[in-house]
Amino acid sequence: MKKLVSLLSALLVMSCVIEEGIDGRDGRDGGLIVSSAFEIVVDFNAQNNYQIIEPYGFDVFEYDVTLVYVLWEIDNGQEVWRLLPQSTIFGGGATLSYNFDFTRYDVKLFLEGTADFDALDSVWTQNVVFRVVVVPADNLSSFNNPEMTDFDLSNIQQRY
Repeated sequence: MKKLVSLLSALLVMSCVIEEGIDGRDGRDGGLIVSSAFEIVVDFNAQNNYQIIEPYGFDVFEYDVTLVYVLWEIDNGQEVWRLLPQSTIFGGGATLSYNFDFTRYDVKLFLEGTADFDALDSVWTQNVVFRVVVVPADNLSSFNNPEMTDFDLSNIQQRY
């Protein structure tokens, strides 16, 4: 009976903690945080200087970050995505990299490397599919959490 009372007490305490949000309000007030994403098909060529600048089309906030993935291949009907930058080395040592940079307003996708971009097979430059993901973030410099700042690294188990 004593174990049953302890278990019920623990469940009651956990249910109260789960309902309270970080700011003291119940967790239902804050809503669900999701990342915004879109896909873009790009043709890289001399006319666009092997780059494209794409506006997001939605609000991006100061501390949000952008990640970009390239559709690398289709394997048994499954899309295989790789995070940029993504590089390839051709015979003779020439290199090609898909890369990006971003601002709060747009993302720039571009080619870089030592390869002659004009001589590349079109598989590398035409109809290249990218997935752009904006990850919501917040400036935590004003967030005061002693558990995050006062920790002892000697207690961390090494795995190698």
